[in-house]
Amino acid sequence: MEKQTAGYAAAFVAILLLGMTSAVAPVRGDEIVARGQVTNLPLPRFVSIRADTANARRGPGMDQRIDWEFVRRGLPVEVTAEYGNWRRVRDMDGKGGWVHHTLISGVRTALLQGDENIAMRAKPEEDALVVAMAEPGVIARIEKCEGDWCELEADRITGWVPRRLIWGVGPNETID
Repeated sequence: MEKQTAGYAAAFVAILLLGMTSAVAPVRGDEIVARGQVTNLPLPRFVSIRADTANARRGPGMDQRIDWEFVRRGLPVEVTAEYGNWRRVRDMDGKGGWVHHTLISGVRTALLQGDENIAMRAKPEEDALVVAMAEPGVIARIEKCEGDWCELEADRITGWVPRRLIWGVGPNETID
C-alpha cells in the first residue's frame, strides 16, 4: 500500500511540475510549440532584464533563496517556464532562476560573443562596409533578424552582425 501511495504522490508531483512550466499547443502542421500557461507566449523565448539588478531565486516566490543576481540592465535572458508572476530564466552561461515578471522586458537584445571585436556592417553581407567595431560583451538592441544576419543598434549606431556571433535570438527566428 505504501508503494502505491508513493506512486500516486510521485505522479501528482510530476503533474504539478508540468503545470508550472507550460502548456503544449500545436502550431503549423506537425510542429509542437510549448506555451506558457500564464502568458500563452512560446517557451522558451528571449526577453531582457529591465532593472539594474534582478534577483534569480531558487523557486517562484519572495520566500525562496536567491541563487543568482543579474547586474546588467538589458542583458538578454531566455524564459524557460512560468508560474504566476514568476518566470524561470537563464543567461548565456545557463545561470539563472525564478525572476519576478516586473524585472524583465519584452525588448529584444543581443549579447555579442567571441574573443575579438565584431564588425557591424551596413548590409547583411560579409563584404559590406564596416560602420563600427563592437567589443565582445556589448549588449545591443535587436532591430531585425533575417537569415544568418541580425541588425543591431548600440550607442545610436546600427549595423548588421552575423547571427552566430550573438546570443539572444533563436537559430531560425525571424525578427522584424
